[in-house]
Amino acid sequence: MENKFSRRSLFRAAAAVPIMSAATATVGTTAASAAQTPAAPTSDGGRPDPAAPRFTIAVLPDTQYLLDDGGSDAEPVRATLRHLVREQARDNVVFMTQLGDVTEHGTATEMRAASRAFEAAGRLPYSVLAGNHDVSGDDQRGDTPYLRTFGPQRFARMATYGGSSPDGYNSYHVVRGGGRDWLVLALDWRMSDAGLTWAQGVLESHALPTILTTHDLVWAEDDGRAHLSDNGQRLWDRLIKGNDQIFLALGGHYWPSGRTTLTNDAGHPVHLHITNYQDRYYGGAGMVRYYGFDLARGVIDVETFSPWLQARQDPTPLETEHVELSGDVDRFTVEIDFDQRFAAFAPPVLPAPLPPSAVMPRGTVAYWRFDEAGFATAGADGAPVAPGTVARDLTGNGNDLTSSLLHASPAGALTWSAEHHDAQPAHASLRFDGGQGPDRGAVLRTGPDSPVNSAKFESGYTIETFLKLPEPYLGDHAWMGILSWEGRAGDAGKHSGWSDDEPTCSLNLSGERFLQFVVYPVPVDADPTSWSHAIPVGRWMHVALVNDGRHTVMYVDGSKIVRNAAEESRGISTLGKPFAIGGTQSAEQYGQGFYGWIGDTRIVSRALRPDQFLTARSR
Repeated sequence: MENKFSRRSLFRAAAAVPIMSAATATVGTTAASAAQTPAAPTSDGGRPDPAAPRFTIAVLPDTQYLLDDGGSDAEPVRATLRHLVREQARDNVVFMTQLGDVTEHGTATEMRAASRAFEAAGRLPYSVLAGNHDVSGDDQRGDTPYLRTFGPQRFARMATYGGSSPDGYNSYHVVRGGGRDWLVLALDWRMSDAGLTWAQGVLESHALPTILTTHDLVWAEDDGRAHLSDNGQRLWDRLIKGNDQIFLALGGHYWPSGRTTLTNDAGHPVHLHITNYQDRYYGGAGMVRYYGFDLARGVIDVETFSPWLQARQDPTPLETEHVELSGDVDRFTVEIDFDQRFAAFAPPVLPAPLPPSAVMPRGTVAYWRFDEAGFATAGADGAPVAPGTVARDLTGNGNDLTSSLLHASPAGALTWSAEHHDAQPAHASLRFDGGQGPDRGAVLRTGPDSPVNSAKFESGYTIETFLKLPEPYLGDHAWMGILSWEGRAGDAGKHSGWSDDEPTCSLNLSGERFLQFVVYPVPVDADPTSWSHAIPVGRWMHVALVNDGRHTVMYVDGSKIVRNAAEESRGISTLGKPFAIGGTQSAEQYGQGFYGWIGDTRIVSRALRPDQFLTARSR
């Protein structure tokens, strides 16, 4: 393999050239919402999609200077609420929570004005809580204009509303977003012991990821570093730190805005933010904060803007300055591994395993899986797979695989594993521990007379597999093979490629972790090759190679890659030699083996659509 770097180093050099891109952000639209394709909006904004992995919870801080008997203007508040209704589908706004100090004096007149302003929210579900300018004392204060305006009766018809404390000043909502439920606690600015007991009861009866909202929680220094207030410390000690499900806590009351992260009793981070802009131009100008949850990326993207100022036709310099805030405490990203963070109390509900019969569509040539269905006896998680172990071809077509260790590899080079892709039909995989210097690894190969060895697939094919790279990704694993057919391209009369010694079809991984699918078609001497992006480590993925009899397209996690070969490609120039999982030959010899996990693998003799891949759950 002296000349292996001639073609491959060229590709590696090309891959190393940075690709510059530009992103254009629209004010008032999160990066999360811009990336999704929501339902077409109607005149009232349309309805959000509660199943989409990207959704928004809007936060409306202190509006007191805009709802003041002494002279105010409620239009910025109405403009913000109209914006949320209008953009509810596009930004996938599933809920809005207000942080207290709705009004300046809490009078009946001001509360009537606030009530009229909030009518602009229409059908948008929301919560409101009392601040010190709305009420005095703790939540046992009894009747007030605030309670008559924003008490339980206001929320009773909202689908999200779960209930209120007996005093009426604390409430909770169950919000649907990202295909799961979230709890929003809206707590009075001063919680009594009875209020805290009520809140604890809500948490105990709702094992859901929880956002706690209140008026007085943290205060911030000028640089945005936030600290618990006296009341915030009481909430932390009595409620937050002992309830692991509270991962985000939001407050207003103080300015400037800021944020901090504290560690709860379970050792997990809790993000505490202060959001308040009443000190800014026009009493905050109806500023709203978007918390854009992105479950696919594992982040919450936060941004702050004024819909009222956005709509100004001829804004003044001061108005232009406050259309959108972009400081470190106003526009930022919170990274959260949602499944891991919530695993202790709300683990994700994974699809159940599917029987082999459910995933063998018309034209299935071979299907292998590494659970009890695929083996006469499957070993325990982490146990070595003995050489000679047979993985049955579950189609019954006779393409059984037999395991073997490469070179002088130890038994640990191939082990059973309970790890699997969430959408994989079988909840098991094999762990390959291959590597370079000296070469080591393991492969599973079909027998010498297996039908798949000679299949040409000239009408098309779909080859699928699940794989995961370890994290940390240690050692040199450049050009390790994932799956392939054995044999030399030169023996098939193919001489146009990198080397006559490479196999006629293989899926490999470059040194930059680019997937490479190279195939020599049947009718021509060519080697059209598809390349993926740099795939991540520590994460399961699904790879599909789809050929319609003319061209080959690689998909990663159901998404078509960009560097698919433009050359025409029909069939695979197989040579009657074994199909292998876990390695790729050169000159009919294996070097290093695969390093990572491989799950269910299937070959179908026709092109499948993405909704027909092994990841599809509706059959």
